[in-house]
Amino acid sequence: MLEGPKVSQSELAKRFGVSQPQICRIIKNKERILSEWHRNGDPERKRKREGKDAALEAALLRWVEGARAADLPVGGPLLQLKAKHLAEALGRPDPEPSGGWLARLGARHDLAFKKPPAEKGDAEQPTAEHWAGTVLPGLLRSYAPSEIYACGETGVLLPASSPGKGESTGNRLTVLLCTNADGSEKAPLRAVGESPRPRCLRGVNLGQMPWSYRAGSLADMTAPLFAEWLREFNEGMRRQGKSVLLLLTKHEAHPYLQLSNVRMVFVPPAAAPAQPLDRGIIGDLKGHYRRRLLRWPPAERGAEQPTLLDALHMLTQAWGDVHPGLIAGCFRAAGFSPDAAAEAPTLAPAPGSLSREQLERGGEPADAEADGDEGTVEGEDAGELAVVQPCPSEREVWRSLATLRRYLECRATSPDLFQAFYELEDAVHAVSAG
Repeated sequence: MLEGPKVSQSELAKRFGVSQPQICRIIKNKERILSEWHRNGDPERKRKREGKDAALEAALLRWVEGARAADLPVGGPLLQLKAKHLAEALGRPDPEPSGGWLARLGARHDLAFKKPPAEKGDAEQPTAEHWAGTVLPGLLRSYAPSEIYACGETGVLLPASSPGKGESTGNRLTVLLCTNADGSEKAPLRAVGESPRPRCLRGVNLGQMPWSYRAGSLADMTAPLFAEWLREFNEGMRRQGKSVLLLLTKHEAHPYLQLSNVRMVFVPPAAAPAQPLDRGIIGDLKGHYRRRLLRWPPAERGAEQPTLLDALHMLTQAWGDVHPGLIAGCFRAAGFSPDAAAEAPTLAPAPGSLSREQLERGGEPADAEADGDEGTVEGEDAGELAVVQPCPSEREVWRSLATLRRYLECRATSPDLFQAFYELEDAVHAVSAG
């Protein structure tokens, strides 16, 4: 109307039922008003209302733009959780944004939480019948067993930390597993815990560990964390010059990404038993992990309970204990074999859940007596004992191993060094048990 025939400000004021000074201010600020209207997500808005916390809204909108640019799904619950974390980082007294605040934010900025364009790749989510009759045979023809990978997450309980030790990592981890169909390559474990900076990981050279740790809300895998792992996995395959297939179940924490060397295929929900990890691989990992917890000797190690760092090492050792033959059998049981009558692998019985009393005793029976042998030999005279070092006690051996492990954690130049250390630790366990 301002661009049309000349109309007096008084006439405009009468037409719209406002005062003439208000019309004057609108004409004076025309460029600014039009600029803000074009930037507005909702062109039907008649009033310019700002949120109560402009800094929080600006930070959250920048995060939304980055997430959508990275093809990550952005939904209401995820956005509310991110708003809470940003509010805590900004030091807000009430860091719990409400659902009403989120709805008003979406209305002001036209945040429609729709499926991102990248998820159009979900065409690779067939029905169970189509999967069994068409997709699976095609995959078997297109990829060798060493090029077919499966990944998934499982929850692992941690022993309760001793009071007063400063640990606040929660009582569980989410562990991401990934292996190929013939068991020739098992990706390093990715653990997700609740604490962003666990005390026990201070001073540890995390880039050279045979595992990796990330922090997530309630120790759960999230879409950004999984996308980070996917890109790292893809980069690893690119460096090896391999193009591989990655099988996984559809989940809100599993975004679909277009990757250069990894083809993602989602196992349909109705065909969930076809996920090889659920056919025994996860169960075998947990069995080995429980066995290692049972033989934890707290007195010899000078600690009442394993820390998060100890648990990460034990999980890595347990992952190494999962035999390639068992992995191959689980993939065959899931249908990745020309033999349609393949049987599920037989797993060795694993110990049941550990009680607090068992953990405190290191898995030993209640009436077990401590080994009182200090390594002295009868018949030795005092002169020989002064020259020959006595046999170290088990406590001294385990403390020496703990010192060596700490040195590797701080100074290691390659994760492969820990494989030699794990073998040494297992050998000492075998001698101690014999």
